[in-house]
Amino acid sequence: MSCETKNDTRVLRTRETFRAWGRWICLSGCLTFWLLTGCGYYHYAGPLAPGSEQASSMTIADDGSVTYVQGRLEVRLRPVTDDELNRQFASQSEGGPNATNPYTYGDTEFFSGPKKRQRFTVFSLSVKNYEYPKVKVDPRRVQLLASNRREYWSLSIQQMDNYFRAYAQGYRGNEYSRYRQRRDLMQRTSFAEQDIFSGQEAEGLIAFPSLHADVDHVRLVIHDLVLRFDYRNEPIEAVDLTYDFQRDIGRRYPDGTIALTAGD
Repeated sequence: MSCETKNDTRVLRTRETFRAWGRWICLSGCLTFWLLTGCGYYHYAGPLAPGSEQASSMTIADDGSVTYVQGRLEVRLRPVTDDELNRQFASQSEGGPNATNPYTYGDTEFFSGPKKRQRFTVFSLSVKNYEYPKVKVDPRRVQLLASNRREYWSLSIQQMDNYFRAYAQGYRGNEYSRYRQRRDLMQRTSFAEQDIFSGQEAEGLIAFPSLHADVDHVRLVIHDLVLRFDYRNEPIEAVDLTYDFQRDIGRRYPDGTIALTAGD
């Protein structure tokens, strides 16, 4: 084979390679355009709100809270949105990835566009005891039961601490300092396991793993709320409290329109 023939063959192969790359780039561009002009979507989930299937001992307030009332004992639960948590901890929610709000991602902007990311599902729990000598709520014994059979248990401070400890390398430096700030804020604001004596009130936050995109209805169960103790300080009367919450789910398209799932 002559040199000219070899050169011609190389030129043809080079042209075919560029044509293949050109077709691939064109196909990628068309696919991107197709996704950005409305054919792609993100999962949408609205905020949790009180459901309609509450027990007779439950009352619903305008702020979205549900309260169990037994005489002068009140146990109130309210779902808290990320926007509210960012306002409540405004200074800790600034700085993007360096934000020290342990419950949300703060003002971090993600490459995924308008899709909202939720770090945890958070509730505010409040107990007012003017009925019994002493009551006790264990925040580790709180559970979310979804209508599609998913289950979520509340996260203890230790579990959340382990979650953030993975971001801190060693025991010094900026990242470790931010880890300490997140841990301190969790300890100050989480609902603590404690005896609530007559005339006392307790309030704090309870965090759960983020709900899956297909969850539209949950029941929050507080297991073993202790109402009475014996002379050895052992529980002799306890109840389980069930709260009903729901939310809209569907699809959010790039143009901002939201299509709710049928039946919700």
